[in-house]
Amino acid sequence: MKRLMYIFLAVISVMTYGTAAFGQSEVLLNQFSEKAPIMRVFGQSSAPVGFIKFCAISPQDCRRTAKFHGRVDLTPARWQELEEINHIVNSTVVPVTDEELYGEVERWSYPKRYGDCEDYVLLKRKLLAQRGWPMSALLITVVRDEIGDGHAVLTVRTAQGDFMLDNKRKDVLVWHKVPYQYVKRQSYLNPALWVSLEETGPRGVLNQTGVE
Repeated sequence: MKRLMYIFLAVISVMTYGTAAFGQSEVLLNQFSEKAPIMRVFGQSSAPVGFIKFCAISPQDCRRTAKFHGRVDLTPARWQELEEINHIVNSTVVPVTDEELYGEVERWSYPKRYGDCEDYVLLKRKLLAQRGWPMSALLITVVRDEIGDGHAVLTVRTAQGDFMLDNKRKDVLVWHKVPYQYVKRQSYLNPALWVSLEETGPRGVLNQTGVE
């Protein structure tokens, strides 16, 4: 019964948010009429331990399957999908630590009702992929947050720049507008590989050595 109620509430959230956001998506997208900066990379990096364990359990979610590696054109409809999925997942998943939920320091998994930042990211990535977004545009990203703690967000690569979906923020934001230090993320060419990022927030200068 509780599971059915959870699904019902999630569906209501989709319907309510979709109705409210439909008329706003084009207005919001107009804020980014000029291309946003894109993240810079400077070489390969090691994958997080939690990601490696997740891939061992769900290898189908870590394979290089995408034939399209370009940037997605961020139309009003696409923008609405980002806003909608970010809202749905943020509002239906209850934040808890892995130690509280599993008794482990680190476990990445799809949340059923509870989860931490990586779990939010995995679910957003999965739901957007189900709507036709290429996996090469949906990249798990590791950052240091405002107080220096490790945190995970979803970077979305678009023709208009890189945007970020974060369980700590209700809106989809241009990545460099958030005061995070960017550490590493998946490679768009191969989701099993990770690349280092210039640790750049609003205070930083973009590294010019590489672009993804």
